[in-house]
Amino acid sequence: MSILRTPGPFLLLGAALAAVPVTAMAQDGARTAELTYADMVDLADEAPLVVRAQIRRQATVEPERSPGLQPGFVRLYIEARTSALIAGNAPLGEALRYLVDVPLDAKGKPPKLKKQEVILFARPVAGSPAQLQLVDPRAQFAYSEAFEARLRPVLAELLAQDAPPRVTGIRDALAVEGTLVGESETQLFLDTENDGPVSVTVVRRPGQAPRWGVSWTEIVDQAARAPQPGTLEWYRLACSLPETLPETAILSRDANARALAADDYALVREDLGTCTRTRE
Repeated sequence: MSILRTPGPFLLLGAALAAVPVTAMAQDGARTAELTYADMVDLADEAPLVVRAQIRRQATVEPERSPGLQPGFVRLYIEARTSALIAGNAPLGEALRYLVDVPLDAKGKPPKLKKQEVILFARPVAGSPAQLQLVDPRAQFAYSEAFEARLRPVLAELLAQDAPPRVTGIRDALAVEGTLVGESETQLFLDTENDGPVSVTVVRRPGQAPRWGVSWTEIVDQAARAPQPGTLEWYRLACSLPETLPETAILSRDANARALAADDYALVREDLGTCTRTRE
C-alpha cells in the first residue's frame, strides 16, 4: 500500500481560503457513504492512528513533486487542527501536517477545504507529533456523525483482545470420507500473520445440508459456526482466502479425497460471498 512521505517545508498559501463549497462536501460525503465494511477494515487495520481534524490551511504541491499522482487528482499539503483522537495511543500534537491526494473539481482546480472536518487514517512520524503519514494517498474522509458511528464498531473489533488474526493463506487441506455414503469431513488449516491457529471444518451427513465453521483456537471444533457477514471474522476469510483451493495444499493423493476437498472449499467460498470494495 502506498504511503505518503512528508517532504520538506512547502510555501503556504498567503491568502485566506474560502469556506468549503457545498458541492465538494457533498461529493466527499457520498464517498464515505459508499465505503463498504471491507473498505473500512482495510483502512483501520493499517492505521495506528484514526484522527478527527479540522483543515486550517492547504497548499498545492507541484506536479513534478507529486510522484504517483493519478490523472484528475491534485496533491495537497494540509495544515489541520486535531479535534479528537478516535483510535491510537501515539503522541499527537494539536497542530497537524500531512499530504493527501484529492480529485480536482469540475473546473479542473483543487477543491477548497478550509474549515472542513475530516477523519484521517494515518501513521505517526517518529519524533514529530505534528506530522502524519496517511496510510493511503486518499485516506482522508469528510467527517459526519453517521460515518463515525459506522467506523467505531470496526475499530472496537480490531482492538479486541480476541480479534481474529490476519489470514495469509491455506497451509493444509485434508478430506476424509465416512463409513456412510455421503458422509465426510474436510479440514482446512490456515496460515496467519502471527502463526495463530485457525481451521475451517466442513461436515457432510447423509440427508443433511453440508455445514461448515471456523475455529480461531487450537481446538478443531466440529460445532464451530460460519462467521456472519460484516464481521471481522468474515472479513479475515472472505477478503483473504483465494478463490480456489491450491492443489499443493491438499494432503491426500487419492483422487476422490482431493475432489472432495476442492468441492468443500468451493462451498466455503460461495457461502462467504464477495469481499466488496469500492477503493483501489
